[in-house]
Amino acid sequence: MQKLEFSVEGDSARVDRWLASQVDSLSRSHIQKLIEQGHVQINHQICTSKKYALQLGDQVQLRIPAPTPLALEPEPMDLEILFEDDHLLIVNKPAGLVVHPAPGHAKGTLVHGLLAHCQAGQGSTLSGIGGVERPGIVHRLDKDTSGAMMVAKTDQAHQHLQAQIATKTAVREYVGIVYGRPSTPTGYMEFPIGRHPVDRIKMAVVPEEQGGKAAATHWQILQPLGNYALVRFQLETGRTHQIRVHCAQMGWPIVGDPLYSRGRSVGVNLSGQVLHASRLSLKHPVSQAEIEVQAPLPIDFMKLLNRLQQRADSGHIT
Repeated sequence: MQKLEFSVEGDSARVDRWLASQVDSLSRSHIQKLIEQGHVQINHQICTSKKYALQLGDQVQLRIPAPTPLALEPEPMDLEILFEDDHLLIVNKPAGLVVHPAPGHAKGTLVHGLLAHCQAGQGSTLSGIGGVERPGIVHRLDKDTSGAMMVAKTDQAHQHLQAQIATKTAVREYVGIVYGRPSTPTGYMEFPIGRHPVDRIKMAVVPEEQGGKAAATHWQILQPLGNYALVRFQLETGRTHQIRVHCAQMGWPIVGDPLYSRGRSVGVNLSGQVLHASRLSLKHPVSQAEIEVQAPLPIDFMKLLNRLQQRADSGHIT
């Protein structure tokens, strides 16, 4: 257990933001977790709120618990690596692969495969900021969404990549096939998202005063396909199921979506919803070099796209 003590010498500030400015090795989200766990004291009293406003002269103590040993067993996995060096890697995640361990998915996750991959890389590691169950995971993709995911190998890289997502300097683009025809070539969807009030497996459009969180998605039609459309999406925020919920709200759900679609048969065996994280653009966390990767489309996505293109070309619109 590491203990750090500080004296506030400036104007008032939120405790989580202030501590993040004092301890470069910890992200603000990590500090917020430490506050929730009772590891921050102000004037010898446990701090219970990340929004606590510090005042001149306050004495702040931060306790940093020793890292919990990683209990997950590496599992060799055939991973498609799009980029890798000593600081980060970018993987093309297939649909059907769960990102990290969760109830019902104790084994066989992307994290298990990443651990084996890095272990084989002669001492390579994964960032510990994500915790024991989520080492290296900077952002996630739904189980049945495929595509490019960035993974941090060091804590420095993890913090840098998270900051890029927060400031929107990291660009995450998706492509998907929707059932329906958006009424304009481009658009912007802005609906707050929260847990569905009845079906707890699903997310839904929920007013912010009822707990929904702001969510915004840009979209552009790449190709009309009769009663379907190939659409590009760019995330401005990253809420759970964001694109899927927004598309369903607009009346043109993602094809093959088991939660939010209408269950129409498309004549192709799909491994998940037809949604793919196609492009990642970011700055390298150390060299600051621009990195851009394209994740190839899955085979079933291409099969469906080709079939819909043939139908549209022949005049079939259903």
